[in-house]
Amino acid sequence: MKTIRPFFQSLPLLTAGLLALAPAARAQDAGGGATLTLDLGTPGAKVSPTLYGLMTEEINHSYDGGLYAELIQNRTFKDNATTPVHWSVVQKDGGNGTIALDNSQPVSGTALTTSLKLTVTNAGEGVGIANDGYWGIPVKPSTTYKVSFYAKQSGAAAGPLTVSIQSNDGATVYAQAQTPAPTGDWAKYSATLTTGADVQPLNGRFVIAAGAPGTYWFNLVSVFPPTFHDRPNGNRPDIMQILTDMKPSFLRLPGGNFLEGNHIADHFPWKQTLGDLSQRPGHNGCWGYRASDGMGLLEYLEWCEDLNIQPVLAVYAGYSLKREHVNPGPDLQPYVDDALDEIEYVTGDTSTKWGAVRAKDGHPAPFPLTWIEVGNEDGFDASGSYDGRFAQFYDAIKAKYPNLKLIATAGGKDPLGHREPVTKRTPDAFDEHYYRSAGEMESDATHYDNYSRTGPKTFVGEWATREGRPTTNMNAALGDSAWMTGMERNSDVVVLASYAPLFVNVNPGGMEWFSDLIGYNTLSVYGSPSYYAQKMFSTYLGDTLVPLTAQGVPTQPWQPRGRKGQPPPPPRQAPVLFFSATRDSKTGTIYLKAVNAAKSAETVSINLKGASHVSPDATSVVLSSANPTDTNTLADPTKITPVTSKISGIGTTFSETLAPYSVNVLQLSAQ
Repeated sequence: MKTIRPFFQSLPLLTAGLLALAPAARAQDAGGGATLTLDLGTPGAKVSPTLYGLMTEEINHSYDGGLYAELIQNRTFKDNATTPVHWSVVQKDGGNGTIALDNSQPVSGTALTTSLKLTVTNAGEGVGIANDGYWGIPVKPSTTYKVSFYAKQSGAAAGPLTVSIQSNDGATVYAQAQTPAPTGDWAKYSATLTTGADVQPLNGRFVIAAGAPGTYWFNLVSVFPPTFHDRPNGNRPDIMQILTDMKPSFLRLPGGNFLEGNHIADHFPWKQTLGDLSQRPGHNGCWGYRASDGMGLLEYLEWCEDLNIQPVLAVYAGYSLKREHVNPGPDLQPYVDDALDEIEYVTGDTSTKWGAVRAKDGHPAPFPLTWIEVGNEDGFDASGSYDGRFAQFYDAIKAKYPNLKLIATAGGKDPLGHREPVTKRTPDAFDEHYYRSAGEMESDATHYDNYSRTGPKTFVGEWATREGRPTTNMNAALGDSAWMTGMERNSDVVVLASYAPLFVNVNPGGMEWFSDLIGYNTLSVYGSPSYYAQKMFSTYLGDTLVPLTAQGVPTQPWQPRGRKGQPPPPPRQAPVLFFSATRDSKTGTIYLKAVNAAKSAETVSINLKGASHVSPDATSVVLSSANPTDTNTLADPTKITPVTSKISGIGTTFSETLAPYSVNVLQLSAQ
């Protein structure tokens, strides 16, 4: 996920009736009306059943502090080498104690090498350690939290430890329990905490307190609230539900830059993310914070299973963000072998080495897998090594798994692909990434109209209209929707597409990349206008394209952005409307998408050519706002959401008025 500046081509205003250019800034349109013809008598191409999916990576606290339900931040005390960040001493009524990191007390047989030492000199009414979570520990009514941790103590026999969730000042305890007194040897302790029905949602802290003087050590302190489908080590139910509502078809994992890491040593270490949490050391992330790897490879796959979707598995291909690369040949072979092991972990039966490891991890059944992506954004590799690296991965994977489809991350028609062509092997698809303004997205809505229908397919693995922060605004939703009409009209070529970034923690310091799809804090989650636009496109999707043409499309002035260091091109007129249409071959339902990027209402005359019978009743779904900078927030999460209504008077010809700044779906029944 690197900032990509678009390159511009000379595009026709109308290509086979498919609309292109639109404004970067909203201006008064020139008026007039459009006529749209849907050719129901001509069979269209098949729509890719995997068109709309999800892209994920550890950015903006997407997992730790986001989807992954763990509430304790810095649970293994490795986030900072010198200071126990997010931990503090609790001293009550005369108590006195200190805390410090200690690397001399590893938990034998685990990856837990750094512990937190609590020295209690005077117990008073209790001395302990407190964790502030990810911008707070969420306290909710009638909720049960599962607590676990490793502990040991030195000195005289101590009493039990008290665990609690309490207010940040310690004045109010919302839930409390005790664990047995620790001994001189490491042991794992657990407890459950249940809040009362009268608790009001708020943020607090988690505390482990000792009642006697002595020295105590702690490690892998964990607190889990209820999870989606009650999975151990699972995900937040509210965030999983908002994903479920999108009806995605795949999950690209484990992400873009997060796969690569800043350095070769920091790439996603999938083997170290398996098994019990005590065996996961975590690793350096690439967005300013350490990854716990609680969200490991199996958890990604179970995430797919819970959403009933397939993984698009990206394997590390020997290139990292700081321009470090591994040369093809013997140096690269260990990484190729590692990728083959990873694929075996996902797909192998229990008779295979890594299939047996997966079964030991708790999932005997293999996971479905169709697509493998080799690397991420390798067009940035100025060494020219990707062609050879891709060929080496291609040969090894195809030899063992001939039915798997491989995606190249350089060599396509996108800006990155122009840097480094892939010629030694032909991939099944190229991955293209686009981050743009609304006007740039709209101006390139015909991008895929002239792509070859016989060459490799296209995976738009990362794309977004970058307007609004921390989540997108209505203007971004219009740019996104215009772009999606182009992908949808060409979904015989664009077989997979996923917006990025998917998540952002909206607390101060939680965001590294603005204009994100879904925002949240500890207590709530909401979808941006772009989220609802994507939900509309993925929910209302047929299996066959309906050919369409448009005439008389109103236009408005548009000022293209010039290249860096060059004056901008002269302004030109550009259309304000964008369309796509698909049909469900089983039910006959037609889904007509229409985007109005103008600030005035636009009336479109619609002709259902070749229809023998049309139901007079239809359904309209509209996402709109009076101001394109309007957005959703935690305080007003549903300011912009789709509105569904019934309409009548539909025939072989009819008119529909599109609201200003709107994304529209018409569900029609015709034969």
